Amino acid sequence: MKKLENKIALVTGGSRGIGAAIVRRLAADGAKVAFTYTSSADKAKALAAEINAGGGNALAIAADNVKPEAVIEAVRTTVQTFGGLDILVSNAGVYIGKDFGEHTIEDYDQVMDVNVKAVFVAALEAVKHLKSGGRIITIGSNMADNALSAQTTLYTMSKSALQGLTRGLARDLGPKGITVTLVQPGPVNTDMNPADSELANILRSKMAIPAYGTGEDIAGLVSFLASEEGKYITGSWVTIDGGLNA
Repeated sequence: MKKLENKIALVTGGSRGIGAAIVRRLAADGAKVAFTYTSSADKAKALAAEINAGGGNALAIAADNVKPEAVIEAVRTTVQTFGGLDILVSNAGVYIGKDFGEHTIEDYDQVMDVNVKAVFVAALEAVKHLKSGGRIITIGSNMADNALSAQTTLYTMSKSALQGLTRGLARDLGPKGITVTLVQPGPVNTDMNPADSELANILRSKMAIPAYGTGEDIAGLVSFLASEEGKYITGSWVTIDGGLNA
């Protein structure tokens, strides 16, 4: 029996990059997986078709994480389609890098709405359906503990906020048997942060393991936390960054 057999998961921002790797891994481990996308409709539909053709069960849901009502509806659609919810993975995120004085209030709203508010809203709706053994897993960033460069103020602030959310929510939901954890990736080879860029060379020079991670590396950790093996981990975070923060 696969370790996530009979489990139902929702992954936000699951059409590409780290999110797509998480969707594939949870499905491979036996879960039925719904995932949201905003603009990558072709990739989302192709990913769902790939998993379904391979004997899995996946559903792509169009939902803009800037809109709370869209996040709520994604949770409800998952429950209505698959009959429940066991695992919530909030992965969707946005980065806006500028000199601080060039930022606008609109920049702040967008980053905080997607990176923090949507995580809160998804959890608020998910707890209506999660039972004992449920999992809330959020994808943050190692930059919550290390502002690696200039032009990262909004992003770092938003990812640090997830640590507080994880602590508090773990206390609230622990008595119900629901765990809450935060995964903090470092450099991962995606189309948004390719391993062959000039920045990548700078980051590798500062890492204990001078190599970019993969989406599969992050997905493996998420699968572990979502499984029975992760049942005693809550209110904390795991930084998976090749030792960049060491």
